Amino acid sequence: MSKSEVSGAPSGPVGCDPTPTVGRTLTGTEAAEFAVMFKALADPVRLRVLSAIAARAGGEACVCDVSDGLDVTQPTISHHLKVLREAGLVTSERRASWVYYRAVPEALDRLSLVLGRCSGSEVPA
Repeated sequence: MSKSEVSGAPSGPVGCDPTPTVGRTLTGTEAAEFAVMFKALADPVRLRVLSAIAARAGGEACVCDVSDGLDVTQPTISHHLKVLREAGLVTSERRASWVYYRAVPEALDRLSLVLGRCSGSEVPA
């Protein structure tokens, strides 16, 4: 009897599940859409900005709310928000002189699926 059989540990390498996580191969259009989203998230500041928006009560924030704790200027944050908006990861709504941003849950869900967080689920078209 092997050590893994005695200890109850899995016998194969961790994370090597042969079952595909998305259920099918991405189409060219889907791959292009995901590439835009992942490119937008490839910047650490944008990741922090999106995280700050998603974590706020009510799920929305203005630039002044998001800039707390980030060592970048407000115009730079606005630029990063524009990139996130163009990638379909956040939406914006102007209210008087303020613009409020909200994470797009459907986009975040699709990213989670393609990354395999929901094993066995199919990527929505």
